[in-house]
Amino acid sequence: MHDLVEQAPQMLPLAGAPHLTVLGREVRLGNGYADLVAVESTGRLVIIEVKLAGNAESRRAVVAQVLSYAGYLQGLDPGQLETQILGSRLGSYGTVLDAVQADDQQHAVYPGDFTDGLARSLADGSFRLVIVLDSAPDELVQVVGYLQSVTDKIVIDLVTVAAYEVGGSRVLVPQRVEPARRVREMSDAQVDARQAGGLSPGSGDFRAAIAEVPPSRRVALLQLADWADALERENLVKLSTYQGKAGIITLLPRLAAENAGLVSIACDTKSAYMQFWRTVFERRAPESIPAIEAILGSKLRQGNSVHTFPDALLAALTEAYRQAATQVSHVP
Repeated sequence: MHDLVEQAPQMLPLAGAPHLTVLGREVRLGNGYADLVAVESTGRLVIIEVKLAGNAESRRAVVAQVLSYAGYLQGLDPGQLETQILGSRLGSYGTVLDAVQADDQQHAVYPGDFTDGLARSLADGSFRLVIVLDSAPDELVQVVGYLQSVTDKIVIDLVTVAAYEVGGSRVLVPQRVEPARRVREMSDAQVDARQAGGLSPGSGDFRAAIAEVPPSRRVALLQLADWADALERENLVKLSTYQGKAGIITLLPRLAAENAGLVSIACDTKSAYMQFWRTVFERRAPESIPAIEAILGSKLRQGNSVHTFPDALLAALTEAYRQAATQVSHVP
């Protein structure tokens, strides 16, 4: 489960459906090591603890554990987070913002807003705490519900994982547990509205935006919209359109299993392009990479883009989405 959450954090059913970018695994925070440290596209930090097949005592103690990690991070500034906490985990990205932008499929990250959000999250201790367990004792659910009711600084998600045997593989299905004693029921709806931004279902808003681009690019964009709609009709993707603040409209053909796509399609009044997300290819459709690289004439990289869309490329991407749809997240 550690591996699955690290590779595909969007599989977690979190309140508000935020987009997460994992920044590090087994990150030392004081006297302990957080299983995963991530960040939302808004700049809010996320601490994830996974406790599978543990005894009831360790499952109850996990609340104190994540709170201690949050207490350690509160009061740091972004520079200290990057150099003294994350360090080499950021690798070639250099900064948290660089890592998030490299994972931004829907062009929802705006550097100024993100930088301010990260600084506020650290200064105020306004974090998301995610606890993933094999089961949730009633006492733990009550504690989480109590914490949710008395503070608006932190969001706590309690996720349980059910395991099923399918075709010789062990399939893990995560579900969010909603504490019964939570009193501010509207807070989830408020988070949903804030996090969703300009996200709308289907390709309708993307098609409407095509009318604003120069005529020379409309045919290609309509072709891409038709292609994405065909993927959805085949039940290979869940299609949505994101309208960003900077005027970029992004069509998102995402895999339902993890709310991430092999590609995204963006346009504004000046340009139109398709971006590729190699980490999703490696996870869900690795066998398709050589054929796509042969068509592109270059290596498939995270976030690289093309401005022309030959039929051969769309056909190869369709096969990649078909392969991805047959892949099941599982452990041996």
